Amino acid sequence: MTETFLRITATGTPEVDRPAADRLVSGAPEFTTWNIEDRDGLYCGTWRATPGKWTIRYDEWEYCRILEGHSIIAEDGGEAFEVRAGDSFVIRPGFSGTWEVVETTTKEYVIRL
Repeated sequence: MTETFLRITATGTPEVDRPAADRLVSGAPEFTTWNIEDRDGLYCGTWRATPGKWTIRYDEWEYCRILEGHSIIAEDGGEAFEVRAGDSFVIRPGFSGTWEVVETTTKEYVIRL
């Protein structure tokens, strides 16, 4: 059996989800995720969220590149960062705060556990 070493686009049906009720701050955001890779502690793909705000807590590393939209990521007791199309950033394990989608936001992501 030959393994594919290059996959450029997501395949299959996207996953649709919402933040857990205990994490929802405002709005009714919906998440759509197209996975490209999911194995050995590595996850990557494309994620889209509609407007709303929820709390976030990271136990893993995540690299993000914003493709479209406008979001505000605020660290508990720290700074708030506005991210827009073209912005790239890394969220480190231990980060907690809020993610607010101002305009529907689409990002490419790579998560490493």
